Amino acid sequence: MIHQYKNNGYNIVMDVNSGSVHVVDDIVYDVIPLVEPLVKEGIRDADTVRAAVLSLANLPCPAEEIAEAVDEVLALERAGQLFAPDIYEDYVFDFKKRQTVVKALCLHIAHDCNLACQYCFAGEGEYHGRRALMSLEVGKKALDFLVENSGNRVNLEVDFFGGEPLMNWQVVKELVAYGRSLEGPKNKRFRFTLTTNGVLLDDELLAFVNREMANVVLSIDGRREVHDRMRPFRGGQGSYDLVVPKFQKAAESRGQNNYYVRGTFTHYNLDFCEDVLHLADLGFRQISVEPVVAQPSDPYAIREEDLPALKEQYDRLAAEMIRRRREGRPFNFFHFMIDLQGGPCVAKRLSGCGSGTEYLAVTPWGDLYPCHQFVGDEKFLMGNVDEGVTREDIRDEFKGCNVYSKEKCRKCFAKFYCSGGCAANSYYFHGRINDAYDIGCELQRKRVECAIMLKAAEAEDASDDGGTREQGLEA
Repeated sequence: MIHQYKNNGYNIVMDVNSGSVHVVDDIVYDVIPLVEPLVKEGIRDADTVRAAVLSLANLPCPAEEIAEAVDEVLALERAGQLFAPDIYEDYVFDFKKRQTVVKALCLHIAHDCNLACQYCFAGEGEYHGRRALMSLEVGKKALDFLVENSGNRVNLEVDFFGGEPLMNWQVVKELVAYGRSLEGPKNKRFRFTLTTNGVLLDDELLAFVNREMANVVLSIDGRREVHDRMRPFRGGQGSYDLVVPKFQKAAESRGQNNYYVRGTFTHYNLDFCEDVLHLADLGFRQISVEPVVAQPSDPYAIREEDLPALKEQYDRLAAEMIRRRREGRPFNFFHFMIDLQGGPCVAKRLSGCGSGTEYLAVTPWGDLYPCHQFVGDEKFLMGNVDEGVTREDIRDEFKGCNVYSKEKCRKCFAKFYCSGGCAANSYYFHGRINDAYDIGCELQRKRVECAIMLKAAEAEDASDDGGTREQGLEA
């Protein structure tokens, strides 16, 4: 499968099945779709292919240049970097048979919140149920469950989530200590993370976070008016002025690494690039701003007619990131971060986050759900920390969720980058986890294109020979 596109002056060719990405000149770009059907028919003889392409091509360049381009395309095909076959679909059968181990938990340490964010999928922290704080006893059982169900895996992940986890801070600290006490005897290493709105963050808490948390997610939507509209206190007052200086201090105290400021854009701020740049101008180097997922009836929901404007914003953001990097003012944008040399393992590329199998959410009273977005939907209640997973049918359904089980993903060029998208979004828009949220897919494809263009720009800047006809971006 080949995907070709032009972005910011670069001609980019993706060979989806091999993972190869090439930046090419105009002639090679135009020749590739002419060579592809010939190769698929089994025609690889250079003279035959050259003759066929010359008879088809209507390019404003000499025949010898077209022939040279054909030779380069055929060389890439022989190297397995163009027109590669799909070798992964058969792997799915082995993937489904693998032993299920749990490697990560999302601990809902607090079903309560001190903000009233309009788009909160958790119903202002309550998850459409009762307000509750996780007890130390339930939290310990959750960590014990994780250890006991992690098999031979050494590295385990626990995210303290809410609601607002700082509202149950003493239990967070005690659970970190308990987890550390298990590491030596159980031959495990815990990677703790925290997601917070920052309202209760102070110097004492920050010192603990910097000592114990491998990553921290700081929730802020961007410009003051955007943030305060969607993330007010329950009384309606804005929270921007309170949290910004706290987050700036947190980012600096962590050396501008191992954190993200994370925002959400909505129909109200379709110019979200301005929010990303605003966060960068505040001094943040690790930024994630992503589209809201909401039902069409919600006034702030992203609509299909918003897509052209949003795609332009991603293009603008990518170009601005190149400019700032060249000026010595770089920042990372989470959704543009792609590893073309290594990247995730095959299993993760096929199945994504591992929700319902490797990754589970735990409610304050110890119930287990496939992920935080399913919490409160009793159809997805998988068990509890006392008895473990009792609904293996739910686990098996999620285990079978991969890019080949979703018809929309099979022919999508981005499938090995997004891994099929979010199961919860699929379910809440289509009633089943093996579908895909269409608006999200459109934006994901655009993000992948921009991310690869950024890699092309980086490679060009790093190369002493930027004028070659074809430049591969991966080893």
